[in-house]
Amino acid sequence: MDEREKARVELPAIAAEYECLAFHDIQSFLQSDIDIVVECSNIETAKTYAFDVIQEKDLMVISIGAFADLSFATQLTQAAQESRHRIYLPSGAIGGLDALKAAALDGGLESVTLTTRKPAHSLTAEEMTAEQTLFEGSARDAIEQFPKNANVAIVLSLAGMGVEKTNVQIIADPAVTQNIHHIEAKGAFGEFEMTIKNNPSPDNPKTSHITGASILAALANSKSAVVVGS
Repeated sequence: MDEREKARVELPAIAAEYECLAFHDIQSFLQSDIDIVVECSNIETAKTYAFDVIQEKDLMVISIGAFADLSFATQLTQAAQESRHRIYLPSGAIGGLDALKAAALDGGLESVTLTTRKPAHSLTAEEMTAEQTLFEGSARDAIEQFPKNANVAIVLSLAGMGVEKTNVQIIADPAVTQNIHHIEAKGAFGEFEMTIKNNPSPDNPKTSHITGASILAALANSKSAVVVGS
């Protein structure tokens, strides 16, 4: 049974449990009375359906790595403007995006570096006894090589210096049990450092437990009369 067939079998039961409707085709889904579509799949799926969605509904993209493709990002932004719908990109497993956006506007940024350290088993099947740097390079290259682990690099780059100029290091460490993201930024504003140590999601160790909460926070902000931060 492939993934699509599996979904057709499982979705009705899940929908019944949470008292919602299950759809099996995109057009019926988009003609329903929902206000916003939250994508929680993968980069390929996000890029496949984003344009159909934004014509009809607001869209929240969780597979933010799709925005490493600048042509896709530009065209989707234009489509959103034309349809008068909004695209939301939640912060996911990191923080500090407000500070980076402010710094980028206030005289620019000189450098932004993200160092991600995760339990080795969540990054590679190889047995490790010591930490190993698996990647060093730009955010664009990071999402190509680690599509399930580098979405934070893309959302960071969108808030700051872009996918080419944001430096990323990914470390597999058998000695840690948390997903650790350390951000360093310098510019006309001064210097900024932030470290967040996230417990992995119990259902998916490749992502952080707080990622789901960031989606809920973004949804709350989208309808709130008072928005703290952005």
